[in-house]
This record gives sequence, structure tokens and C-alpha cells, in this order.
Amino acid sequence: MLGICRGRRKFLAASLTLLCIPAITWLYLFAGSFEDGKPVSLSPLESQPHSPRYSAPGQRERESLEVRVREVEEENRALRRQLSLAQGRAPAHRRGNHSKTYSMEEGTGDSENLRAGIVAGNSSECGQQPVVEKCETIHVAIVCAGYNASRDVVTLVKSVLFHRRNPLHFHLIADSIAEQILATLFQTWMVPAVRVDFYNADELKSEVSWIPNKHYSGIYGLMKLVLTKTLPANLERVIVLDTDITFATDIAELWAVFHKFKGVILLLLDKLRKMKWEQMWRLTAERELMGMLSTSLADQDIFNAVIKQNPFLVYQLPCFWNVQLSDHTRSEQCYRDVSDLKVIHWNSPKKLRVKNKHVEFFRNLYLTFLEYDGNLLRRELFGCPSEADVNSENLQKQLSELDEDDLCYEFRRERFTVHRTHLYFLHYEYEPAADNTDVTLVAQLSMDRLQMLEAICKHWEGPISLALYLSDAEAQQFLRYAQGSEVLMSRHNVAYHIVYKEGQFYPVNLLRNVAMKHVGTPYMFLSDIDFLPMYGLYEYLRKSVIQLDLANTKKAMIVPAFETLRYRLSFPKSKAELLSMLDMGTLFTFRYHVWTKGHAPTNFAKWRTATTPYRVEWEADFEPYVVVRRDCPEYDRRFVGFGWNKVAHIMELDAQEYEFTVLPNAYMIHMPHAPSFDITKFRSNKQYRVCLKTLKEEFQQDMSRRYGFAALKYLTAENNS
Repeated sequence: MLGICRGRRKFLAASLTLLCIPAITWLYLFAGSFEDGKPVSLSPLESQPHSPRYSAPGQRERESLEVRVREVEEENRALRRQLSLAQGRAPAHRRGNHSKTYSMEEGTGDSENLRAGIVAGNSSECGQQPVVEKCETIHVAIVCAGYNASRDVVTLVKSVLFHRRNPLHFHLIADSIAEQILATLFQTWMVPAVRVDFYNADELKSEVSWIPNKHYSGIYGLMKLVLTKTLPANLERVIVLDTDITFATDIAELWAVFHKFKGVILLLLDKLRKMKWEQMWRLTAERELMGMLSTSLADQDIFNAVIKQNPFLVYQLPCFWNVQLSDHTRSEQCYRDVSDLKVIHWNSPKKLRVKNKHVEFFRNLYLTFLEYDGNLLRRELFGCPSEADVNSENLQKQLSELDEDDLCYEFRRERFTVHRTHLYFLHYEYEPAADNTDVTLVAQLSMDRLQMLEAICKHWEGPISLALYLSDAEAQQFLRYAQGSEVLMSRHNVAYHIVYKEGQFYPVNLLRNVAMKHVGTPYMFLSDIDFLPMYGLYEYLRKSVIQLDLANTKKAMIVPAFETLRYRLSFPKSKAELLSMLDMGTLFTFRYHVWTKGHAPTNFAKWRTATTPYRVEWEADFEPYVVVRRDCPEYDRRFVGFGWNKVAHIMELDAQEYEFTVLPNAYMIHMPHAPSFDITKFRSNKQYRVCLKTLKEEFQQDMSRRYGFAALKYLTAENNS
């Protein structure tokens, strides 16, 4: 039996190595809430779930329910006796490990258990599991809310994908934040034979908000109680997982439990459908809360209370299916060898810092999947038909049209590469400005520019949208770096979007597009990570937006760019101070020595004395840093690595009749750094330069097709430059 937590009483698991009776509490449980395949309606009692007292109709409903439960329990006692006799006749080598130990686990996990369904029986055979059909789809449900939980889900999913050999269907009960993050991640991950459906967790809050709960997971820790109403009526089985779980085996082994007890389970499902799970847990919760006042283990307290009253609902799995790593569990009694491990559960708020005899081994296992290259999990399940994916089919069609013998094939291919993308890798908060003048700084970077983040945050107090090009391992290094920085952790209006590495080129314009797409302000400052904006530029740009009426005109406000060759610079605090440093040779106009054409149209001579904004005309190879409306055109993805990536975008703005206006009291300064890998390739590789020239010509031809006669000036200017 399972002791129920009232007040400060502890949970005891009498027949499993850990607190594992509910470890498989959801494999079949949700079937109990449907009658004839339809969700059951709530009784009058359920319409007032906050009330601890029962009305007369509610009391009759409760008594009727208890009668039904007793009838079903009596029938299943007979079934258990038959099952015990069958197990007693089983060969000795197939018997399970039935050693009994008790856990003093108070309960600190995300609802404490790997749940997979209510299954009948009191013991488990630990021998050979029944085989799951090769192409049978395994259904997995996960409750996920917020930025941090979305990161945790990725590691869980990696561990499942690494071992799996079956199609998977993930059912994600998510808030709007997690849905945005995970929908983009799975869409760009493009893992074969994986389907993902989302269910709005925020719409379910009213179902459980009446339950007082002290668990750190908050209201989302109660969501598993209403999965019976949430998941599709035709879904018969599902494995429900917490986000802080790592699989060490094929999830099909867990799914096989359904087949193993098929005869018993089908009969139980028929009874559970008549028992109305929704009413059962609500009635139990109201009764228990009269003594508990609030839950401390979220939905686990409710599950435990139901199980105490209805122990026949539970089939106990060996606890190697839920090796809990919190300070008070004796998890080492769940396994004798590494090969015994099935599921690792980091169910302590301390997570990786938990005290455990073998914590180093478990931590290394977790870190393996944390830093594992997710691109390697895009494995086909040969022999299994998969649903048609329009995006995947279009991608294959586009790639098949490329000539693999083309010397520029790799350049052309990069344009169609789908990079796995994890939006909002860290917590993000942004309150829109009431005057609709807010500006977001947009930039992209790789690991070697990480040191610029703190400096930029000190210079720019407004919102920032960054796309980081990282490997899975580098993403974790970035996470540790950010969490260890007081400057970065104090800023919640910086959005970090991870675009995972793939291919041989730096997809600079894809990164810019990702950062631009997720800007939440009306205007964007399109910058680069190597530049520090002047102090106060954020507020100055917001005033300029109003002054130049950017809301109603097509303007691109130019922020003049300068550079220093000194790694240590006393940053100028005013335009006058900057002009003095120009005169002394401490600063230069950007790329004055190597690429004058890139910024010459800004007309720095005029800027020195300008007091009002002035207009400049587009010229060949012009690539200024601009402030534009959020609806400006994207960057062209064909340009990767070094060369023409900004030039092409400015040309597009000009073709769409944007007016270039230089701001007289704005400036930004480029900080020195070692040459990038891509510029080194451009300088040393002749074929790289040949392909870049080819891409330029093709871009100009595309411009002519799109903009007609007006685009002829770009061809003429290029020929004259």
C-alpha cells in the first residue's frame, strides 16, 4: 500500500525500491475518462471544485462512484489471483526482482514520477519484454511551460530519439512560450517518423487552479490530472514523462508493458471508462485537501490519494524505470549494473548538484545527451511509412535540381539548408513601449565573439535580438557563460536564438533573418556584434523615429560607423570627443583603409558639421548600418560567409525605394578582433571568390526580374565600379 501525505507525513513505497507505484500511473489511466469514446461531463459537484463541502446531489454522486469502484475492485481481485497463479507457473529465469525496500523520499521532482498509465497487477516480471511491432507508433505526452523547461525537454527528447526504433508521436501540453519555442525546434529539426501536436496549457488552468499547491512547478505541475480531457478521445495509450528525465534505453521497452498485460488491461479499460476518472480525482482531491490544506508534490499528492483508495488501479514496475536522483532516495538499490538502468529522473531542485553515490556517472550520461549533436538524430526508420511532410518534400525537390558537379554546389546548397533552431534559449521579458517608438538591436555571432555581449549590454539598454551560430556543446558553454555573468543575467530583454551548426559555411544572412523575425518592437537597428553603439543611442533613435516619421515613410536611418585598431579604447562620450579622436588618429571611418566604398556614401565630411539629418543616395557596394521598420525585406540567404551579405540587402532596400537618411548625432565603433575563418577563406581561396562573383551576378539578374527597368542601375553601377 502507499501511504498518503497528510500535512508532514511522508510517502512510503512498500513494494518497490523507490516511490515508484505511480511510476507507470498513466499508461492507461486516461482511458477511464471516456464513455463510448467521448469525454464525460462534469457533475454539479465538479462545477464548484473549490468548495470543500459537498451538496446533496454531489454526495449521492460520490456514493454512487464509490459503489462502482468497489464493484470493479472486487472483480479485479479475482483477476489478480488468476494472474498470480499464472506467474507462479512461469519459468524461474523469467521471474522479476521482488525485493522490497522503502524510500524516505519526501518528494521534490516535477510531479515525482515517470508516469505511463494505470495498469493492473501487483508484481512485475523483469525478464524478456514482449516485442513492439516494428512500425508501431509510440505516443508520449509531456507538460512543458516556460523557457527553462523548454530547454530541458530537448535533452529528454534527444535521449528518447537516440535509442528509439519506432515512430514517435509527441503530445506537448505547453504554454504559449513553450509552444513557440518547441514548434520551431521540431519544424527545423525535421526528424523522420516524428509527429508533434500541441495542446494549450493556459486553457487548462481553470481545471486545476482551485487546488492549493506549494510545489515549485506551480500550476503546470497539476496539468497531468486533466490529460484525460486534453488528449484526443481516440488515443488509447500514452506514456507521460516529466521534463527532467533521461532515457538510457529504448522507450519501446516501456511501451511493451501494454502488450505484456493485454488480457488484464483490456478488461480494466472497460471498467475505467465507466468509473469517470475526472470525477474520481476531483472528489478525492477535495476530500484530501480538507486535511492537507495544499499539495506539496503537485499532482503527485492527488495521484497517491486516488491510488490509496483504489490500489487495484496500479501495476508496479521495477524501479530501474524511475531511478530518482534526489538527496533522500536510495537509488543504488534499483540497479546492480549499468545495463539495468532504464530511466534517470533528476527529480530534485538541485538537479545535477544532487548528492548521490553514482552521481558522476549519471551526470556524464545526462551531459552526453545535453551536448549531443541533434543533427545526428535525423535518422530514417527504414521500412516504416511516414506521413508526407510538405517542407521536407520541397527541400528534397530543391536540392535535386542542383548540379552536384557545379564548382559552386556547396554555396548553392547552403541556401536550402534547414538549420535546427532553438528560439529564446534563455528567459526573455519585454514590455512594449506605450509610444510605439521602441527599437531592437539586431545582431548575429558565433562562439568567438561571445565576449562582446556584456559590452553591448552596457552600451544599449533597449531590447536586443541575437542569433547565435553554435554546436550543441557550444550552446551549453554559452548557457554557463551567460548564467555566470551578472550583466547578462540582469538583462531580461535580450533574446538569444540558437541556430545549430550544419555545413561548412557561416550562414550569416540566415542568422540575421532569424534575429529579425523575432523582433517585438516596431523598429530594428541592424547592427553587427563587433560594434559598440554610442552611449545613449537607444533613446536617440527613439526620438529620431518620431522626428523622421518612420511609421509612415520608407526610410532607413544610417548610424555612421567608425573603427579603432586599439583593443583598449576610452570610448568617446560625445560627438565632439569622437571628432577629436578622429583628428588624433585614434579612430577612423570604418574600413577606410581596405574598403572605402562600403561607407563612403555616408559622407563623413558632411557629418562632421551636420546638426540635422541629411539624405544620401545609394552607390555601388554601399553597406551602412541602418534603422528600419520591422517590415523591411529579409537578407538574401545565398550569401554566406564573407562578402556581399549586407551590400545585397542595402541594394534591396534601395530597389524598394527606401530613403537613406544619415543621423547627425549618432555613431557606432567597430572593435578589433582576429580575422574570421570566412574572410581568411575569401582571401586565400580563388574558387571562393569565383563563386561569390557568380552569386552576385545571379542576384543582380534576380533583381532585374523583380524590379524591372529600375534595377538596371545596379548592373551599370557594378560595371563602372
